[in-house]
Amino acid sequence: MPLDDILIDAEMHMEKANDHLLHELRGIRTGRASPALVEHIKVDYYGSPTDLRSIASISVPEATQILIKPFSPGDLRAIEKAINDSKIGLTPHSDGKQLRLVLPPLSQERRQQLAGQCKQMAETAKIAIRNARRDANKVLETEEKGGLVTEDDAAQGKEQIQELTKSYEAKVDEHVEKKRAEIMQI
Repeated sequence: MPLDDILIDAEMHMEKANDHLLHELRGIRTGRASPALVEHIKVDYYGSPTDLRSIASISVPEATQILIKPFSPGDLRAIEKAINDSKIGLTPHSDGKQLRLVLPPLSQERRQQLAGQCKQMAETAKIAIRNARRDANKVLETEEKGGLVTEDDAAQGKEQIQELTKSYEAKVDEHVEKKRAEIMQI
């Protein structure tokens, strides 16, 4: 496997870890309402778990409210049950046609818990990035032992992989710091 392919593969895995982190961070509550808080809640839709966004429209009429309108009125109870069963800590209020989620203001203690959750997610992403680095280095060593890559190219490749790792870890830190600032903002 050529050195470029090894680097591209490592970068692809690191990018996936970064994208996953961004996806996870979108679901963490800040002081403002966001459809991302509820759109991935699984609803029992005719026996199969379905994302909420697939069976209802989700809007934010005010900064502290989320409005959920099911496409089919018969799904209202299933959506309400799924929200209650999820761990978002919000109680839906139904008027028979739609659900309203009112987000209470976050306490300082809860803000700190959410910031801690962000740090844990960041650490998980960094572990995935480091695993991609380890795997790329293993492939590089195997190629070197097999005589397909010279010793100098292998050393240069390892340096490039390390640079890639540092850049993606910096991106993770940047994303988490931005989200932490959003959470702590009153």
